[in-house]
Amino acid sequence: MNRPHAPPLRGSLPPEGADLAWGGPAPDRRSPVTLADHEQRARELLDPGAWAYLFGGAADEITRRENTEAWQRQRLRPRVLQPLAGGHTRCTLLGRTLAHPILVAPMAYQRLAHPQGERASALASAVLGAGYVLSTQASVLLEEVAPLVLDEPARGPLWFQLYLRPARDETLSLVRRAEAAGFEALVLTVDAPVQGPRDRERRAGFQLPPGIAAVNLPPPVHPTAARGSLFDTLLRSSPTWEDLTWLRGQTTLPILLKGITHPDDAHLAVGHGASGLIVSNHGGRTLDTMPATATLLPDIVAAASGRVPVLVDGGIRRGTDVFKALALGASAVLVGRPVLHGLATDGAQGVAHVLRLLIDELEIAMALCGCHSPDQISARHLHA
Repeated sequence: MNRPHAPPLRGSLPPEGADLAWGGPAPDRRSPVTLADHEQRARELLDPGAWAYLFGGAADEITRRENTEAWQRQRLRPRVLQPLAGGHTRCTLLGRTLAHPILVAPMAYQRLAHPQGERASALASAVLGAGYVLSTQASVLLEEVAPLVLDEPARGPLWFQLYLRPARDETLSLVRRAEAAGFEALVLTVDAPVQGPRDRERRAGFQLPPGIAAVNLPPPVHPTAARGSLFDTLLRSSPTWEDLTWLRGQTTLPILLKGITHPDDAHLAVGHGASGLIVSNHGGRTLDTMPATATLLPDIVAAASGRVPVLVDGGIRRGTDVFKALALGASAVLVGRPVLHGLATDGAQGVAHVLRLLIDELEIAMALCGCHSPDQISARHLHA
């Protein structure tokens, strides 16, 4: 696979019809220039069923919409005449210096968006210095994805998202494969013991097409319909805090918990050995009418009390959203659906462009708010 180039977006525009400074032709008038443009183009290109699965939410999709709107309601409070020369977006996370505080969130079945799927999104992330989190339900083998990231000198961290399996030996097998492949942390998703009622997906009658599957997992077993409530059937083996204790004893990799939205759970997570917390409502795909992650974030940051880093996902669509997340106390953000939009529009190049837009917009927001580096961003840069 060719490595994506990431044309810089800074500086003045070239004359009408001229080549760009990086050597490419003048842009197509319909070329995406924002994340919203990538979303519109992706919707035009994708099968309606795939669109419903990848981008739908639970029930009435109130939480899915609120995730984006909550960031938009936050208002910035810039400072002026601050020294900005030599500024940068570098930050530290789990003892490692990152080029910027943007990671790609774990998302399943990315070959629905592009034939290269996770290969393309991982490669683009590595080239742009973004951390990459591979989903348990990836449609490409984890052993194929890892080298695409690990071979890139400027890469961000490489993490593996994990769902605890009903059988512990299956979970342990995934962990050992991730360790052997070079993944540097585990992201344990804890907020989805069952799937939410995704009405848009059901209306579309979505089914995975032939050739696309969760290739890192054993073939699914389809039991006969069980009688009784969820609590007597599927949830009999749902994960508990004891499972986290067991997992902590099986690996030396850091474990971050994804799906922490209640301060009491934040305290429990740290007490059970979590190395980091990710404030996430699963992109509004599980429990509808939950608050937006921007609303939930400050309470989780307060509960963590600096003991572990707190990250956040959900609704990030602009570099100003990244800035606001840092101002509310996040150490970094994870970006999900926009990456899939870019993947659908132009494979690895599209993902690279989405990430480049976010990075450049973050730099602009920092400069205009008078921040030399991410550690200068604080709640004082937000209107109460």
